[in-house]
Amino acid sequence: MAGHSKFKNIMHRKGAQDKKRSGLFSKLSREITVAAKMGMPDPDMNPRLRLAVNAAKAQSMPKDNIQRAIDKASASDGENYEEVRYEGYGPGGVALIVETLTDNRNRTATNVRTAFSKNGGNMGTEGSVQHGFERKGLIEYPTSAGDEEKILEAAMEAGADDIESSEDGHTIWTEADQLHQIAAELEKSLGDAETVKLAWKPNITVDMEEKEATTLLKLVDALDDDDDVQTVWGNYDISDELMEKLAG
Repeated sequence: MAGHSKFKNIMHRKGAQDKKRSGLFSKLSREITVAAKMGMPDPDMNPRLRLAVNAAKAQSMPKDNIQRAIDKASASDGENYEEVRYEGYGPGGVALIVETLTDNRNRTATNVRTAFSKNGGNMGTEGSVQHGFERKGLIEYPTSAGDEEKILEAAMEAGADDIESSEDGHTIWTEADQLHQIAAELEKSLGDAETVKLAWKPNITVDMEEKEATTLLKLVDALDDDDDVQTVWGNYDISDELMEKLAG
């Protein structure tokens, strides 16, 4: 599954996960606050909040931090975040969708545009690359959850669309409007997932050469380093061999 799984590799290279943990907690907290504000502050009554809390737990975020983020939603002086999506092209004509939660559109737009322009890309208008992606539900399980046969059987019973397994884990795709329901079904047989979120799945992927891939990874890192950016999706495919070489 090009784009997303490779994005995951970027996060893991050179211990970047640890270095970015504080930034990651900030992003997770923001999603929890927004989810709690949009619905009930109770994860059992609010599917989006439940997913956000589970995602935070999967990253070992302390319970106190999670509760603080939920409480922030009802605070009268709390920040008002809005969801803003940016689209653009990276090196080699790669299409990128950048999802943000921001309390200042001007700041975020400027930062995203700067990241694109400094790293061989161009920010486009809204809708300029979206047509090359499908809006899907994404559920990820580690290899420890079971072998491919077990996951496939559970996914089919739950009503999932597709499953991809590799040595990195299992990726399950669903229709966007069935994500919460299928995730809840899978939880009964497989336990908590590593990832449950709405995703942009590329229809066609672009194979990257070394020079363009190097610049692209710098662009994705620059975007991801911004606190307002929640997720970066792309239609790029970087081979495992090249990824290992660039990580070395």
